[in-house]
Amino acid sequence: MFHRFAAAAIALLTLASPALAADVKAHRVAIQVNQNDPQVMNLALNNATNVIEYYRAKKEDVDIDIVTYGPGLHMLRADTSPVQDRIKRLKELAFPGKIQFSACDNTKKNMEKAEGREISVVPDATIVPSGVVQLMELQEQGWSYVRP
Repeated sequence: MFHRFAAAAIALLTLASPALAADVKAHRVAIQVNQNDPQVMNLALNNATNVIEYYRAKKEDVDIDIVTYGPGLHMLRADTSPVQDRIKRLKELAFPGKIQFSACDNTKKNMEKAEGREISVVPDATIVPSGVVQLMELQEQGWSYVRP
């Protein structure tokens, strides 16, 4: 009798586990940077840090994508970024795996054409085809959106 009860309880827990996991909401935020302004860049990094620390304290996961395009690409340019050291610390030391830095390839190509030379981005950045499209697609997937 006990064995039947234990087997039934295990079966119910197995079936309930996916339902319980579905109740945990994934926290995901896309942060836009489209200005070549160190204050805006630092505000975006502050926002990201605050969000990560808030959910870490609640023992909940959060993913962040800081998407740069237009003049904001300077945030991720290896030769002009005023926040390069801070990006490295945030990505590698403080919150590994929880933050992505997306650099718009359209903007990069336009800057290369205008400057007549190749532009490199910081090692912690990922080049995406279009910053605006990246933001659109993240929002379509249910990501929250912030523009500092």
